[in-house]
Amino acid sequence: MLKRMLATAGIAAVVAIPAIAIADTAPAAPAAPASPHSFAGNIGWFSQYIFRGLTQTNEKPAVQGGFDYAYNFGSVTGYLGTWGSNISWLADGGQYMSSSLENDWYGGFRGNFGATDFSYDAGFLYYFYPGTTAPGGEKGDTQEIYGLLGWKWLTGKLSYSIGNKIFAVRNSSGTYYLDISANYPLGDSGFTANLHYGDQKYTGTDSRNTGGASNDSLFSYSDWKIGFSYDASKMSSVLANVTVGAFYSDTNAKAAGYTLAGKNIGKSETTFFLQKTL
Repeated sequence: MLKRMLATAGIAAVVAIPAIAIADTAPAAPAAPASPHSFAGNIGWFSQYIFRGLTQTNEKPAVQGGFDYAYNFGSVTGYLGTWGSNISWLADGGQYMSSSLENDWYGGFRGNFGATDFSYDAGFLYYFYPGTTAPGGEKGDTQEIYGLLGWKWLTGKLSYSIGNKIFAVRNSSGTYYLDISANYPLGDSGFTANLHYGDQKYTGTDSRNTGGASNDSLFSYSDWKIGFSYDASKMSSVLANVTVGAFYSDTNAKAAGYTLAGKNIGKSETTFFLQKTL
């Protein structure tokens, strides 16, 4: 082919050579910028639903799941989400005639402090409990604002109630919950150690309390948890985004405030779970 080009005309070769050089050195098309939008979901099975150390399902299994949307502003990410689980504690405690669902709605902002391992998260969470209120009972709906500070696998979070009826306890404005948690990965094994300590502090006095006892004396308590979770993808790629685990939890919740359907819902429990991130 080259001999034929040279034989035809010298100028043809001169014209062809620059054309080949341009083709060889032309820059690649720039990659499309990453979208600031992201979506995530999760679904799981739990042998029971434990919330702040208290069983919400009377030691019966729970199916849970949620969906999140996030927008990356650069150094800060904003998010909105919803999550749900079956429950029984409101009906067990006589607050509702019937109630089988907790549906949470939340939104906030999270990010890191510069290029460090320190992180933050702040937002609003609304716990919604649909159902029929029993005579003398109270709605369980609760609103909280929260702030979290983290470092690698360690977090501290304060949730502060802004309504006057907190988890069906009347006149409890200013109630708060302090959560200190550690989720420490054990090398490349796929296992993570899960540790937690919490302190639930109630304020005010519900007029329904026996003998005029304060909410603090009846409902304030501490809880703790120890457990392990395992990334099942370590066993097979078919199990990607699947986590299995178990934990032991206990509280010092008083029987006078937390006995529902004949059981103290704050007693020690062992819980197993299987969860998948979508």
